Amino acid sequence: MGRKVYGQYCATCHGSRGEGAANWQEQNDQGELPPPPHGPEGHTWRHADAALYHTIAKGWRDPFNKTDRLTMPAFEEILTPDEIRAVSTYLKTLWTEEQRQFQWEQSEDRPFPNEQN
Repeated sequence: MGRKVYGQYCATCHGSRGEGAANWQEQNDQGELPPPPHGPEGHTWRHADAALYHTIAKGWRDPFNKTDRLTMPAFEEILTPDEIRAVSTYLKTLWTEEQRQFQWEQSEDRPFPNEQN
């Protein structure tokens, strides 16, 4: 399910294989950082499950951006909690074993939120 949801809602910006936008570490003409990759070369693996869930659900505005708009839109009105968890879980398939271990350790105290949260 995660791969399907990613393909439908995330791949347009983050790439079909999670490769991110070209020059993702450099601000574009609007003063925003382009979508980062989700594979080993990116930083997604450094975030605990709770942070991944929150970013997908609530959206994200990179603090380095020179605009006030959300760089990544919120998906909580579009995706179910299970779909958000599934996308996050799919992203883990793009990481190295060492990155998955690091992320697992980060998530021990910061897991996905419960359905009621």
